[in-house]
Amino acid sequence: MTIETSCPCGSGKDIAACCGRFIDGRAQPQTAEELMRSRYSAYVLARPDYLTATWHPTTRRSNFGLDPAVTWLGLEIIRTEGGGPADREGIVEFVARFKIAGRAHRLHEASRFLQRGGQWLYVHGDLDPWDR
Repeated sequence: MTIETSCPCGSGKDIAACCGRFIDGRAQPQTAEELMRSRYSAYVLARPDYLTATWHPTTRRSNFGLDPAVTWLGLEIIRTEGGGPADREGIVEFVARFKIAGRAHRLHEASRFLQRGGQWLYVHGDLDPWDR
């Protein structure tokens, strides 16, 4: 008997057929949105190894760590710009909801991604892009 587990990214797919295959190294994201979704799932699953591996080396933080007090609640993709298989860069705007000490928060970011050597990488994000 196989137990299906929904992917944390909100796709509605089983995690093994969605972000799990990227996080476990069985496949590479083909789009910036796939990478964004898989990075969110890596936060939920506490997989800093994947987050580091998919972070562009020019912007990767050396003191990166996950906060165990954070409980991730959901991801909503607002828009994508570029980021397709044939593109070299892309932007994914999203809202991620989370709780810390029982208090709800949201992270609204427009993330920039670059494709380098056939691999999509997270470069940086602009927080609260609607406020600009």
